Amino acid sequence: MPIPSLEDLLLAACHFGHPRAKWNPKMAPYLYKVERGIHIFDLVKTHECLTNACKELQNLLADGKTILFVSTKQLSIPFIEHIGLTLHQPTVIKKWLPGLLTNWTTLRKRLQYYLDLKKSFQTGEVEKYTKKEQTMLRKKLVKLETALGGVSSMTELPQAIFVVDAVLDKVAVAEANKIGIPVYGICDSNANPDSFKVCIPANDDAIKSVELILKTVEEELKKTPKKEPKEVKKKTVEESVKEPTPTYKSY
Repeated sequence: MPIPSLEDLLLAACHFGHPRAKWNPKMAPYLYKVERGIHIFDLVKTHECLTNACKELQNLLADGKTILFVSTKQLSIPFIEHIGLTLHQPTVIKKWLPGLLTNWTTLRKRLQYYLDLKKSFQTGEVEKYTKKEQTMLRKKLVKLETALGGVSSMTELPQAIFVVDAVLDKVAVAEANKIGIPVYGICDSNANPDSFKVCIPANDDAIKSVELILKTVEEELKKTPKKEPKEVKKKTVEESVKEPTPTYKSY
């Protein structure tokens, strides 16, 4: 699908912001007017920003970069999951694990433990433990799947993140900003556009608005001609973890 027209954005309710009392003054350049106490986005700028965001994300994928798609907002989860599967990119849809970006060295070891534990159930290796221990390990695996399942393919920090709700997932945005990872995504009138490299000023609460923007991003990125990164070999998670993997009982 092409970049939505102004009419398409209007029909999807992309133009509705938050009540005037809840706005972020830094969003002023992206707003058209106030109507019945509600801020209305300038859809010309929404269209322009959506186009720019898609182009930059396409360039990242073309260079073999990783984009982490983040949204713990219920209405957007199915779309984020679909994007992750279609584009083969990592996602966070359940809960943001604090330190996922800023404490990656430590989280990477936990990710390795999760992958090893998952493999032990797939190969049957876990059967060497007692039934009680297997039950305990299975419960642990479920918890780790919730926290790390979407990022299990990550072997290094992503080169960009895309967020649907910058206020709800403010920790993810803050971590990315702290270590210099560019942030893209939807920026409603209550969010801070300075947190983004390219923001898409639009309604992040209406399902039609979120669906239209995310489907547009997905379709535009699907057109990207992919090429391998310049590195000769990309390290696997196993190769990147030098320290011995702890035994299951130590967790």
